[in-house]
Amino acid sequence: MDKRKSGSNHPYIPELKEQLSRGEVDRREFLRTITLLGVSAGAAYAMAGQILGEGMVAPARAQGTLGGSFKFAMAVQEMTDPATFDWTQKSNVARHIVEYLTITGADNVTRPYLAESWSASEDLKTWEFKLRKGVKWNNGDDFNADDVVHNFTRWLDPKTGSSNVGLFDAMVDAVDTGEKNDKGKPIIKKTMTPGAVEKVDSHTVRLHLNSPVLSIPENLYNYPTAIVHRKFDEMGANLSKNPIGTGPYELTKFAVGSQAILTKRKDPYWGGEVFLDEIHYIDLGEDASAQVAAIASGQVDGIYEVDVSQLDVYDALPGVKIYEAATAQTAIGRMKVTEKPFDNIKVRKAVQLCMDTDAILKIAYRGRGQAGEHHHVSAIHPEYFKLPKPKYDPAAAKKLLAEAGYKDGITLKVDFGQTSGSWELAAMQAFKEQCAPAGINLELSPVPSATYWGIWTSTPFGLTAWTHRPLGVMVLNLAYRSGVPWNESSYANPAFDKALDEASAILDVSKRKAAMEKVEKILQDDAIMVQPIWRSVFSAATDKVKGFSTHPTLYHQWHKVSLSA
Repeated sequence: MDKRKSGSNHPYIPELKEQLSRGEVDRREFLRTITLLGVSAGAAYAMAGQILGEGMVAPARAQGTLGGSFKFAMAVQEMTDPATFDWTQKSNVARHIVEYLTITGADNVTRPYLAESWSASEDLKTWEFKLRKGVKWNNGDDFNADDVVHNFTRWLDPKTGSSNVGLFDAMVDAVDTGEKNDKGKPIIKKTMTPGAVEKVDSHTVRLHLNSPVLSIPENLYNYPTAIVHRKFDEMGANLSKNPIGTGPYELTKFAVGSQAILTKRKDPYWGGEVFLDEIHYIDLGEDASAQVAAIASGQVDGIYEVDVSQLDVYDALPGVKIYEAATAQTAIGRMKVTEKPFDNIKVRKAVQLCMDTDAILKIAYRGRGQAGEHHHVSAIHPEYFKLPKPKYDPAAAKKLLAEAGYKDGITLKVDFGQTSGSWELAAMQAFKEQCAPAGINLELSPVPSATYWGIWTSTPFGLTAWTHRPLGVMVLNLAYRSGVPWNESSYANPAFDKALDEASAILDVSKRKAAMEKVEKILQDDAIMVQPIWRSVFSAATDKVKGFSTHPTLYHQWHKVSLSA
């Protein structure tokens, strides 16, 4: 039965308000959860202010100056299909052209965007989205429910190859293709459950889930969920060649490895005035010194990500400000559990016992973050459960290797592309030294970042950068659920999938944390990864840039960024 409730009437909201009053949830978690249930951000801030006795208002933006071209240093990568984006940088260019149903701010609060409101059923299995009226694609077409239905359909079509399948697993069925892999096991594909997406009217869409999920609105701001035109495939399925969007900017120049230029639309934008006339993304390559020179000389006004090793250099530049964000950004040294020797859990556990995460945090990242715990859920995540700290124990690792048949030690090669900075090399050099007493000869294989992204799902042992997500369950659904496209370790554990489903469905914060204990422990015990650190991220901009900030996911949406005269 569909007992769908509008946000302010959802039966859990009174209990959530009581929990905030009793101090059982903090303000951040209250705001996050209540907005997911459909309460507007403004109303949510007001409620929190009333309960806590504080003068709380939603963060406001200052007025900016109209005009100017904002020049920003960032890699310019191919930008074909938003549903298959695998780098945040691709989405940063696209985010000014195509838009999302929701938007999650740096404050972790999810707000309406192309969807003007949403509501959830009591059991969190039915979600209804009211779409914004009066939104125009830049080809003159009206944005409507057909666009949204089309996007969900193509996201959940295995032919698309979108990572969104992991986030919306509750809307898919596992189907036996009748084929077998090279090991004789059935090949299973995930396809959208019939009727999972319903067009109610021209501006209302309803999602029908097979199991309850709280994070649906947050999932809709994950970077591969940008809404493309309903005829995107008919138009060639290439955003860079046919950049039809609802956003405030149009793509006027695009060259991979060189630059992307976005120009403000001449027709009125549904979201109101944007300040910048143009946004120029300029690709300066991976040489950190070239980026320093570019901002110092005025060639660019901002830098996408400042390497932690360069912080002192930027601090010394006059008129340049560093912006820092505490995040759940990380890199995971994942072992492919289907490949020798990592198909032996004793080998994986031995590798895990060889990492001293506290030491690596200090050596490789100057202590600007938190030590990893080998389960990919951060203390920043609201559902995080604190497990006992992993031990560095090379003697125990050596014993496990002997039991696994490697009494004389073992040589392992780890691939990495330094895709999140030079700290990856420093971390792996430290890890190599930590492994030696256990009899593990760790061969370091640094490769160009573009090369690494060609092998990240196939290499037996690779250090892969993962961006911030506001919820731990989001990244776990993307990376470790059985059979999803970004499951680079080939891990498949029905017990883990079930525990993750259970945790994803719980509204009560304390109960959700308790459920996450099992989720985290399964991952840690199955030893599919070593995780060195959680890292803060740093961007830079000159002081003439106004309204700039660093989003924890390094997402860009520069509608209200401006340049002083």
